[in-house]
Amino acid sequence: MALRPGKCYRKFQRPNTRQSTRVPKKGYVKGVPKPKITEFELGAKGNYEKSLFLVSERNVQIRHNALESARVSAVQLLEKSLGKGTGFFMKIRVYPHQVLRENTLATGAGADRFQQGMRQSFGNPISTAARVHAGQEIIEVRTNTVNIAIVKNALKQASYKLPTPCKIVVREN
Repeated sequence: MALRPGKCYRKFQRPNTRQSTRVPKKGYVKGVPKPKITEFELGAKGNYEKSLFLVSERNVQIRHNALESARVSAVQLLEKSLGKGTGFFMKIRVYPHQVLRENTLATGAGADRFQQGMRQSFGNPISTAARVHAGQEIIEVRTNTVNIAIVKNALKQASYKLPTPCKIVVREN
C-alpha cells in the first residue's frame, strides 16, 4: 500500500498516549516500525572551523522517510563536491519517536458489509516521526571556512525534502 501524503501527519499534535483500562500501565503501542534512517553521523570527525545548522521555522512532525531522504540528498552533494567522507562531519540531530497510526478503510464492492468504520479507530502503527519545534536544529554539518558555500547548498537541497520551511545558521566552533 502506498504512503499517505505528508500533510496527513505534519500537524504538531499530542503524542499517542492511550492506555488500556483493563490492564494497568499497558498501552496499545505495539509493533512500532523501525525508522528508515540508516546512519545519524556521517563524514570524518575532527576539528572544524564552522558549524552549519538546518533549523526548522515551524512546529512540525517530520516522518522518518523524509529525514532519510534529506540526509541522502545532502550527503550525495557533499561527497560529490568534497570527497567521500572527508572535509565534513554531518549529524542528524532529531530522532523519530512519535508513532504514526492509520485506520485502514476497505474499498471496493461490498466493503460496507464488513467495514467497521470509525468504531475503535485507534489504528495500526505504520510509521514514525520526529516532533520538531520551531527553532530546533534538524541537521548539523561541521566543515572548514573554504567549504561553507558547498555545505549551504547541500543543506538547501536537504530542506526541499522536509515538510517545513527551514533556515541555515552558521556558527563558529
